[in-house]
Amino acid sequence: MPFIKVIHPDQAEGRLEKIYDRVTGPGGQVDNVLQIHSLRPHTLEGHMALYKAALHHPRNDLPKWFLEAIGVLVSLLNDCSYCAKHHSASMKRLMSREPEKFEACLEQLHRDHPGEPFSEAERAALEYARKLTLAPGFVEECDLRPMRDAGLSDGEILEVNQVAAYFAYANRTVTGLGVHTEGERLGLCPPDDEDEWHHG
Repeated sequence: MPFIKVIHPDQAEGRLEKIYDRVTGPGGQVDNVLQIHSLRPHTLEGHMALYKAALHHPRNDLPKWFLEAIGVLVSLLNDCSYCAKHHSASMKRLMSREPEKFEACLEQLHRDHPGEPFSEAERAALEYARKLTLAPGFVEECDLRPMRDAGLSDGEILEVNQVAAYFAYANRTVTGLGVHTEGERLGLCPPDDEDEWHHG
């Protein structure tokens, strides 16, 4: 049970009902991480806008499966099993044509310093995300150099930063308010459409 009152989609009215309609995923599911915002619908709108922009925007350059991998890593570091489970499932779905690579990558995300099959650039990005999560006050410009040396552009570095930062927010929303995966189907992703809000 969550730590605060939650308005279920069946009981939603007015503005909340309209927002729930926009964020309903496949099978009519409104994820529990979204329902936890029900007492303040404006924060649900903000959460969805940030989620879509950071993780599922069509103008991002980095592969979506890798952005999900960053989210899994950050969630593991923050002891947020809810987000780690959801986004591991999303990552698996996105890598369905490469199941062996998915399993190897997921195993590496549980290690202190992920290695192959992640590329050099991906490993550098994961190291940056790790430091940003565990020691944010100690990140310096030199921490970006391995990503640049491995070929990531500043725009791609921004994508890494924004995904890691989003998950810091999402993880604390979930763990701080007792959100759980009970009754949820894991790993559903929204379409890559700037105007669509549907969550997964």
